[in-house]
Parts: sequence; structure tokens; C-alpha cells
Amino acid sequence: MSIAARIDKDRAVAPVAPVLRAEDVSKQYGTVTVLSDVTLDILPGEIHAIIGENGAGKSTFMRLLSGYIEPTEGTLSMAGHQVRFSRPDQAQAAGIALVHQEILLADALSVTDNLFLGRELTKGGLVDDARMRRLASAKLAELGCEVPATTLVRDISLADRQLVQIARALLDEHRVVIFDEPTAVLTGGEVERLLAIIFELKARGIAVLYISHRLDEVQRLADKVTVLRDGKMIGTYPGRALSQIDMARLMVGRELGALYPQKQPTRTDQPMLSVRNAVVPGFVEDVSFTVHKGEILGFAGMIGAGRTELFEGILGLRPGSSTVELNGAPIRIRSQREAIDAGVAYLTEDRKGKGLLLEERLGPNLTLSALANFHPGLVVKRDREAKALAQAISCYDIRLKSLGARAGQLSGGNQQKLLLAKVLLTDPSVVIIDEPTRGIDIANKAQIYGFIQDLVTQGKACIVISSEMQELVGMCDRVIVMREGRISGEVAGETMTESNIALLATSSRAQVGQGGTD
Repeated sequence: MSIAARIDKDRAVAPVAPVLRAEDVSKQYGTVTVLSDVTLDILPGEIHAIIGENGAGKSTFMRLLSGYIEPTEGTLSMAGHQVRFSRPDQAQAAGIALVHQEILLADALSVTDNLFLGRELTKGGLVDDARMRRLASAKLAELGCEVPATTLVRDISLADRQLVQIARALLDEHRVVIFDEPTAVLTGGEVERLLAIIFELKARGIAVLYISHRLDEVQRLADKVTVLRDGKMIGTYPGRALSQIDMARLMVGRELGALYPQKQPTRTDQPMLSVRNAVVPGFVEDVSFTVHKGEILGFAGMIGAGRTELFEGILGLRPGSSTVELNGAPIRIRSQREAIDAGVAYLTEDRKGKGLLLEERLGPNLTLSALANFHPGLVVKRDREAKALAQAISCYDIRLKSLGARAGQLSGGNQQKLLLAKVLLTDPSVVIIDEPTRGIDIANKAQIYGFIQDLVTQGKACIVISSEMQELVGMCDRVIVMREGRISGEVAGETMTESNIALLATSSRAQVGQGGTD
């Protein structure tokens, strides 16, 4: 049965007045539109899931509904009356609570103090600590959180912090409760308890908005599912009408164009980098893989899957352990310098915070990872540096107004090309690129893709970590998909589709792809 037929079969016959309505809501930052013309009715006693790829506009929409940002266009209404929230406390006063994706707690305060921060209970003009502790303990117990209410937040686990944040949102009665990726750091038992709480909210007539990349949870919970893609609303569907595969297809909804270079048969059987049993405490558990000479190997996964942490652990940028072989010989990497010396280069996803010195000139930025080639003595050879910069500007088409420009004055795309030139100046045999085209325009994207293809044509091995499934399918020979710190599957050839990647990244029961790691 088609999706449309299932929708007709499940369509509600008795209309219910929405508790919250968003009508033609849009949000712009300067000339960039991140949300466009979204109209949505949120009904009492209904669990309404919002799904979409990373960057689809889900969190922006939730922040707009809860008063953290204001719409550029469109209106919000509650019980038929137009409302406008310019601050979160105004939305809370109207009965809207948001459980943030990020942990927003005060580390130096106790669990109780965090739950009641800004709304302390008093008795006789004094703060009633005893009553707040009792209420905090009771609410934590409902969520299955065993942390004492007097414990400082800095002394509890990330999962318990998320439960504390959820408890804070549920401490008061609300008409609408919004959950933004609430289970990303929770264990199986904690997830089950939270889902039970959500069903209890529904039974009490409270509207629940649920954002999640975990389609198995969405399928269990949702009465309705709204799909966002590239900031636009694709549609709202009865939850029972959609399978997980249907959801994945609606989230993706794109065809590959001519943006990507034609794939070349450059992969050989020669292993370049082999990693076994990689562990990064709190993020990654028992991950193994191999990338071959001439191969582009992709790593996919949703936020919190552990992709970046995996490679930071392998390269000594954070605590971790693994068995690593380079060209068949065992090596030990304890720092980025040791990785560079071994021939493994890493292009960070955070080019502004970790990749470039934004207030420094372009030359020092370019040569920083290969300084030994530019100061054989105590002084940097500026003529060598200038020659290397001229070559990089030409080879990587770095657009700039002046050779005296600072890195921070370049556009995002030109910063990324400068960072790529910096990484490749060390002449690595393995190149790891984290989010290669984040925040850059389509013309620069096409150039970056061409540079990556050139790397494997030269006989290097390349690993691409990306949140853009279209990018991975367009560029890679294979894609390994991670979920909750482990490999959930692998796709290649005919199975390497965006829908299959989305399914593996979001569903614990997905069985897609070839399943290997070599």
C-alpha cells in the first residue's frame, strides 16, 4: 500500500482545536533563510514528531516555538489567540517547555538548585530547601534517575545530566512539551523510562513535540510525523502510515546532480590504514575498519554517533585506545604531531576554532603543520613560505583581496581551501577530512570534491566524515555508518543510497548493506 493510501486510511475524522499553531513561519539570518513557510497544528494529547536530516531546520523551529528566537515572518497562536514570545520565560509562562538537545545546567550547583533555578520555592520569605529537595527527588525517581538531589551537577554523568534537564522541564505542568533529541546520551533502560513518561504526558492531554534522528523511537511514539528538508516543510503524515524506510526517503528526497566528479576505479587491495578495537571512553566502543590505497571511505551518522570522537581518539587528540597499522606496519599515535610524522593528516570540522589562526596572516597558517621545512635554523625562511603560499593560492584557487589578508578575512569556502592546503603540505599518505564542505557555497563545494578525488588519483587514501548523506553517496567508494558509538552497518555499490544510510544511522533494527569493515 502506498504512503498516500495509508494516509487516507488513517486520516482523522473529528477535528480538534490546536493548543499551538504556527502559520507560515520563517526565520532568516541576514540573507540566509534557515526556515521557510512552516505551518503546523499541535494538538492536545498528541505526540507529534519532527524529523529531518542535520540542518533541516528542526531545532530552529523548536527554539522559535519556545521563545529563544523570534520568527522573521509568520505568526504563532495559542487557543486561537495570536502570541509573540521574545524570551523563553514568556513561552514557559504560556505553558510551553523545551528540553534542549544541549545540556544547559550550572555545573557548580546541586541537582536541586538546577531544577528550581529562577523559580525557587519559599517559606516565610526564605528559600525552602527541604521542600525543593523532596520535590526534586520525587521527579528524578519518576525518570528512573538515582542521583541524590544534593549532588553537584559537575559530579554526575552526561546521561544523568540529561535526565536532570528533563526533570526540570517536567517539574511544572505545561500545555506543550518539546523534546529535542532527548535520548542521544541515554542508555536503553533510561530511554524506555523516558518514552513511558511521554506516553503519560499524552494521557494527561499534554501536547508533545518530539525531535529525533532515531526513527524506531519515532515509529513507536508518533501520532503524526512532520518532515522538514532544507528548512522547508515537506508534509505532515499520520504516524501509522509511515514505515522507517518511508521516513528515511522523505527526509532525503534528493537526486544526485553533476556536483560530484565522476568516480574513478582507483581503489587497490593494498590496506593503507587499519584500525582495530578503537575505544574512546564515553563516545566509541569497539570500532574496527580499514581504508585502502586509492579509496574514499565515508563515515556517516547522526549527531552524537561518535564519528569525530573516533578519529580524535585514534589521532591522540582525546583519550582513547586502538590498534593501528599503517601500510601493514604497527604504529602508535599519541599526538597530532606523531600522526603527521607518520603520514596521517587530519582536517578538523572546526576550521575556525581548531584549524586556523584567524587573526594571523595566510603564510603562517599554511606552514604551521610543516614548520620544519620552513625554518631549518631559528628563523622562518619567509621566501620559502611566500613561495608555498603562492603555490597554494594557485593550486587550490584561494580567492583573496590581498596577500596581507588575515585568515579570518577569507570567506568560509576559501578558509576551507586554505585549511586543506595546510593539511596537504605535509604530503600525507592518508587524509582524514571531517565535514569537508560545512558552511560553504555550492561552487566551493564542487572544488573541494574535485580536490578529494585528486587525492585518491594520486594514490592516497581518504576518509570523509560528513553529516550530508548526499555528499557521501556522491563521493565515496564505501560508507561506514555509526550509531551510538558503534558501527551499525556498511553500504557500497547498489546499497549505497541516502535512504539506506539514513536507516542505518537511525534504526537499531535496520539490516541494510554488506556489513563488512574492509
